[in-house]
Amino acid sequence: MGLTITEKIIKSHLLEGAMERGKPAAIRIDQTLTQDATGTMAYLQFETMGLDRVKTELSVSYVDHNTLQEDWKNMDDHRYLQSAAAKYGVWFSRPGNGICHQVHLERFGAPGKTLLGSDSHTPTGGGLGMLAIGAGGLDVAAAMGGGAFHLVMPKIIGVRLSGALSGGASAKDIILELLRRETVKGGIGSVYEYCGGGVETLTVPQRATIANMGAELGATSSVFPSDEVSRQFLADRGREGVWQDLEADGDAVYDRIIGIDLSALKPLAAQPHSPDAVCAVAEIAGLAVDQVVIGSCTNSSLDDLAAAAEILKGKTIHPRVSAAVAPGSRAVLLAAEKAGILGELIRAGFRILESACGPCIGMGFAPKSGGVSLRTFNRNFKGRSGTSGAMVYLVSPETAAAAALTGCITDPSSLSFIRRETRAFLSRDERDNMGMLIPPPAPEAAAEILIERGPNIKPCPGPRAAEDSMDLPVLLKAGDNITTDDIMPAGAKVLPLRSNIPEIAKFVFTQLDPGFWERARNAGSGLILGGVNYGQGSSREHAALAPMYLGIRAVLAKSFARIHKANLINFGILPLVFADPGDYDRIAQGDLLEFRGVRSFLEAGIGGKAVLEALNRTKGGTCALYLEADERDRRMLLAGGLIPYTKLS
Repeated sequence: MGLTITEKIIKSHLLEGAMERGKPAAIRIDQTLTQDATGTMAYLQFETMGLDRVKTELSVSYVDHNTLQEDWKNMDDHRYLQSAAAKYGVWFSRPGNGICHQVHLERFGAPGKTLLGSDSHTPTGGGLGMLAIGAGGLDVAAAMGGGAFHLVMPKIIGVRLSGALSGGASAKDIILELLRRETVKGGIGSVYEYCGGGVETLTVPQRATIANMGAELGATSSVFPSDEVSRQFLADRGREGVWQDLEADGDAVYDRIIGIDLSALKPLAAQPHSPDAVCAVAEIAGLAVDQVVIGSCTNSSLDDLAAAAEILKGKTIHPRVSAAVAPGSRAVLLAAEKAGILGELIRAGFRILESACGPCIGMGFAPKSGGVSLRTFNRNFKGRSGTSGAMVYLVSPETAAAAALTGCITDPSSLSFIRRETRAFLSRDERDNMGMLIPPPAPEAAAEILIERGPNIKPCPGPRAAEDSMDLPVLLKAGDNITTDDIMPAGAKVLPLRSNIPEIAKFVFTQLDPGFWERARNAGSGLILGGVNYGQGSSREHAALAPMYLGIRAVLAKSFARIHKANLINFGILPLVFADPGDYDRIAQGDLLEFRGVRSFLEAGIGGKAVLEALNRTKGGTCALYLEADERDRRMLLAGGLIPYTKLS
């Protein structure tokens, strides 16, 4: 039986386990990336390992999130990251060089390699034929130290593309169509692997857009073949030497196959407040628009900017619209200037933002109160834009440009434009200019480097080992699809505190319940109640780390998102699932739940199945809970998390 691309990469990197769906496995990681919002904690954790240098083939520390320097905090963090990178053998991408996923694709991505990143959109690398996976910073720190990455062998879903895009449809519409069908939880425990004749019609930036937003499906990763299109992409950037041909065998077996006819696709939009609330742009055409933003790690390539510029060429944006563009990297910015694309956008009325994440994470350019904002981003969770009452729609660059021009949601198919070829503008000057990327010094020089630590850099707090008996109040009852933005908000006020857990913990659940922090502090310990797909969205481990600091010992939910569940385990928080989902309705916020025999439950589950009963001492009655975890995860929970488990191993 033949192998899929995913299986080929896993097989060549397999360290433990077998390639059996649903079974635990461990793989070698070739490359890692961190970004500054998650990186400070990842490097603080790496320091606890006592190693002199990272053990990966390549590790890169990017600064792309916290680039608004309202005071000293962000700059202090950047100095810490730069000095830590130099000391431990890590490349450093300076502020302004671009968004980690865009830059990594351009400069370091290589077909057939494994990439682990402390950002949920790391699967962007799958557009180049990598197995790229998002994880918590602690998992990335372990990989930098030479440790394996542990995962459950995923299901592999084939997405067979046929035909070719036409009219106003774009790559963004392909992934929106998949989200419309699969929902934000449809890909949990799976990798989406793209195949079929339609693949060869898509450029690498288009493939990267699709792979990037595969994270919104809850997927482990998304993977495209490495073919002639991939080779040309790398050759244009002077990196053809890393190319390899990589495709699924003809008799490869997928768990299921989804077919999408590209020629039948129409422009789509994800409506507020979820990436899977997808409809045709034509259905909501005419809705007045206040703001348009083109950028983010999803749609900020030169091709994306060129598509918008062609629609706006020689025209001016509507008076009601405030519009901005954030090129994904410095290379894109330089090429867009050379091609005249930047000038077209500026003359049309667009503001040029920094090559960074910016508005996608609530770092500037927030919409007006109650405003309608069209964004080429990947998430439109309520409040993520920085304005809690804003109505954010996720669209393609073509749809965004059309709305900027007309002042209302407009199907770009109704406009006349021709997509521009941009390859000629990737000159050797832009390809070879690495001034914003700082390579690590030689090991002998690194030994003399002192790491700079500002007053905002605090040690990572340690977790507690699992206790056999716990009486825990329900500190919060949350609903379905709770995001890590709901648990730990982003934005200019909160993100600068990522390296200061005592301070950032004050913002846990503030969007859902402003009184949570004080209630948790007074209680000393407790648990969270959640619904389906608890913890979807960003990989931010602070959504587990800060609750751990506040004494959260368990989360009871109907189901969990992959990365957040791993982060909970990494920090010693029990992610327990209701055996009977109806028990969720029988528990209220404020109820006191009694747990007995927790350690024996964790030990009994090793090599078998076990159920933990919780007694509701407030209302009476019990509920049965189970833990979907392998032996390693259970031993980690017994120890209190990944760091104490590693020290015991």
